Amino acid sequence: MSDKNKLKIIMCYDIINVKNDMENGVYMEKNQILDRIKSLSTELEKHNRNYYVLDNPEISDYEYDMMMKELKTLEAENPEYAFENSPTKRVGGEALNTFAEVEHKVQMGSLQDVFSFDEVQSFVSKCREQLDNPVFIVEPKIDGLSVSLQYENSQLTVGSTRGNGFTGEDVTNNLKTIKSIPLTLFEDIPLIEVRGEVYMPRKSFESLVAEQELNDEQPFKNPRNAAAGSLRQKDPKIAAKRKLDIFVFNLQQIEGTEIKSHKQSLDYMKSLGFKVIPSYIECREFEEIVNEINRIGEGRNNYSFDIDGVVIKVDDFSQREKMGATAKTPKWAVAYKFPPEEKETVLRSIEVNVGRTGAITPVAVFDPVTLAGTSVSRAVLHNQQFIDEKEIRINDTILVRKAGEIIPEVIKSVSHAENSVPFILPEKCPVCGTKAVRYEDESVLRCPNTDCSAQLYKNIIHFASKDAMNIDGLGPANIQALLDNNLIKSVADLYCLESEHVASLERFAKKSAENLIAAIEKSKSNNLDRLVFALGIRNIGAKAAKLLCEKFRNIDAVMNASIEEISEIEGFGSVMAENVYNAFREPHRISLIKRLGEYGLKMTYDSLSSGGDGRFDGKTFVLTGTLPTLKRKEAQSLIEKFGGKVSGSVSKKTDYVVAGEDAGSKLVKAQSLGIEIISEQELIEITG
Repeated sequence: MSDKNKLKIIMCYDIINVKNDMENGVYMEKNQILDRIKSLSTELEKHNRNYYVLDNPEISDYEYDMMMKELKTLEAENPEYAFENSPTKRVGGEALNTFAEVEHKVQMGSLQDVFSFDEVQSFVSKCREQLDNPVFIVEPKIDGLSVSLQYENSQLTVGSTRGNGFTGEDVTNNLKTIKSIPLTLFEDIPLIEVRGEVYMPRKSFESLVAEQELNDEQPFKNPRNAAAGSLRQKDPKIAAKRKLDIFVFNLQQIEGTEIKSHKQSLDYMKSLGFKVIPSYIECREFEEIVNEINRIGEGRNNYSFDIDGVVIKVDDFSQREKMGATAKTPKWAVAYKFPPEEKETVLRSIEVNVGRTGAITPVAVFDPVTLAGTSVSRAVLHNQQFIDEKEIRINDTILVRKAGEIIPEVIKSVSHAENSVPFILPEKCPVCGTKAVRYEDESVLRCPNTDCSAQLYKNIIHFASKDAMNIDGLGPANIQALLDNNLIKSVADLYCLESEHVASLERFAKKSAENLIAAIEKSKSNNLDRLVFALGIRNIGAKAAKLLCEKFRNIDAVMNASIEEISEIEGFGSVMAENVYNAFREPHRISLIKRLGEYGLKMTYDSLSSGGDGRFDGKTFVLTGTLPTLKRKEAQSLIEKFGGKVSGSVSKKTDYVVAGEDAGSKLVKAQSLGIEIISEQELIEITG
């Protein structure tokens, strides 16, 4: 056994021994606890970097998980040592209603774009006219969202968006979810601010788009838009699910050491733990720069992320200062932008597909063309308005490209074929023949029949998913097998299945069939909010379903509620209220709910499952300031245990504000609205 593997085993045993000591009542001294927390934090951050930045993990996932578990335990039992930048807080913080403004001490400027080698040569010539033997750094231009990361005493303090270059938004909590961003630097340094580009890897983008399409949501057009939208999510947990990443590419300011050039800064930032821009090289001659641009361009499809060009910068900082900048852009750098790859082809047909929520979507089928290194022959045409605006007709010559190098799209019709006619979407669902509808608030055409076979497969996937009915063993392949063998023709048919029928299918054995039937039976006891979410009502997620059930308490009350009554729920707009109202007036959904009730599914909402008595039913609380003994999540759990809900903002619908030390604007607003303000002690007494 190698020394390295021995060290791993020893480390793992140490972790287990410490855990056993704690469980057996052998407690460490306070200074030992603090040292252990610091040691674990340092080790975890090192392994984060090895895994997410260097792609070279040194320990197993199990060993990492055990270290993280120990650190969480120590912090929970010693909250005074739970540091702000602890690795346990990578995904944390509460959802925000707004993002605070951050003033950039160093302007986050943009670069001058150039589109030809002649313009690159002109830039190089100007630099040589003003500078002695300038050296240039050439690097890929990541297509993402520019952010600033500021560290004080080696600790991440503020992360912000570029904004207008002078003022951005504080997105620190969301940036902390990006595992390749160090929370603590490897070297003690008083102050450093770096600039980076947050991006979404192509695989993450493809997975996100697939999920959005499955839910008939409007997918992001490209990874850059997806990254920007994800970074500005109010809930950091949502940002964390999007699997963002970052490349750091610029030193904004620094104290405690002297950096004289761009390449030196990149090398230094890499040594501090940052994931810096890949493949940056020095060039002295124009021909070298052109060769590097061509090399990067030819290999751009091999990257796991999007690039939209190449950046050429003067390396020496003193030479940069000599050249200066305009009001908008520095004179010492340019960004060469790659031209978009667009190709003509012939549109052969337009397919009409039906999605999970009944969306009827036209899809262009054309002669295959190679774009961004892959062959494509299909592209979504979205809706009738899209087709009409671009005058797209079958047999037209069309112009296509890949949005963000990934998603094929039709740009326009170049020329109409002889005797071509405008394409019109069918008035009826192409699968079940039900008359299609177009709701007032959207442009998409829909099939309202929830039992339509085209919708059924995706509906059951959603129905059985973790946040809905959570039916273990009912994955896509098993659902397809049940459909193919005509064992189910509706969601309700799941509750008629018998184990011997399921066991007869090729994918199942007797035990797996029995397990599936048991999981389906178990789902009957799920609380009503899970069922409402599982019904797949447009724009109604798991949280909205819970709020709906908290207000109306049983399925009959939900189904009979008016638009006005539904609109009274905090967070529900008119569109959501109308969607709920209309959904429970569709004959197919009414019939489905009736069948599910007959099969024994729970049709009432139980807020007492957590052990409370419902004394806060219908009451909304807002927490503000630092509470003396309770953590924010503990206070929230206490309120929810008794049927109340916690909101992030104060409004006329707020019943109580629980105020702690340093309560700010929320307390002031509550006082102005005459809302009852209570202390932590009063909250504990009310629930005692």
